[in-house]
Amino acid sequence: MHSDPIADMLTRIRNGTRVYKDSVDVPASKFKKQLAQLLLREGYISSVEYVKDQEDKFDVLRLGLKYGAKREQVIKHIERISRPGRRAYVSHEDLPRVHKGLGLAVISTSRGLLPDREARKLGVGGEVICVIY
Repeated sequence: MHSDPIADMLTRIRNGTRVYKDSVDVPASKFKKQLAQLLLREGYISSVEYVKDQEDKFDVLRLGLKYGAKREQVIKHIERISRPGRRAYVSHEDLPRVHKGLGLAVISTSRGLLPDREARKLGVGGEVICVIY
């Protein structure tokens, strides 16, 4: 059985927002930290904190989940697109538009992780990691 750490991170975020948790802990990696920073910059989560854990011997990212004024979920849908068994690569002409531009597609490019708007503006394609709205 193969594991997909990115799908695990997205599932923890999805499950945490469904039960209105304040934050979720995700095992840390450089890629997950970049993805969390992008979600923070785009306004889908409220905070990212790198926690060094001496007892468990693995570091975690503590992601603060964000809700609206009346506790409505900011993240309505979050889905992994490119999976280990089936990678999804697109050129800059074929970058997806999520909810007619209101959502976000995270693209892994040669310039790092970018939202679909920036990748389209820079004219670079890459691997579609996930979509969120």
